[in-house]
Amino acid sequence: MEYVDVDAQVGDLSGVLDPAAYLEHLPSISADLPAGARAFATDSDHYDFLSRRCVKDLALQAVRGAGDEEMEVEFRHNCWKHDQDLVIHYTGVSRFAVDPVDAAATDLGTVILDEILPHRDGCNHEIACWDGTLTIVCRDLQATWTETDCSSKP
Repeated sequence: MEYVDVDAQVGDLSGVLDPAAYLEHLPSISADLPAGARAFATDSDHYDFLSRRCVKDLALQAVRGAGDEEMEVEFRHNCWKHDQDLVIHYTGVSRFAVDPVDAAATDLGTVILDEILPHRDGCNHEIACWDGTLTIVCRDLQATWTETDCSSKP
């Protein structure tokens, strides 16, 4: 990721998640993001670790349409933190990559943080998980939070 630091150093503590540089840069690039990506990236809950709509700790559940012009990525809630699942629908996909390349996208684990940047094709959405990274370049994306039942723990 270019701005989000998933291995920051704070005093003697390393491995700290720090989206501060991205959040400082976001106002200067938000107008260059497609409408759906802009709405998702600038949502005040997106990087608020205490928010139920923060992407941190969501579990990568499914990837549908990988390699197609339209695709969806589904994230499952963590009942200790979230009360909703997240589905991101991507349109005009021009690049889809999983790192490490030999990993299945659904084996990347839970989300650490993500970053959405302008791209000549629309936007670049990089999602860092504990076991790898998912990158999608697309014309735009639409993020939808859906209610879920947290009475039965995952």
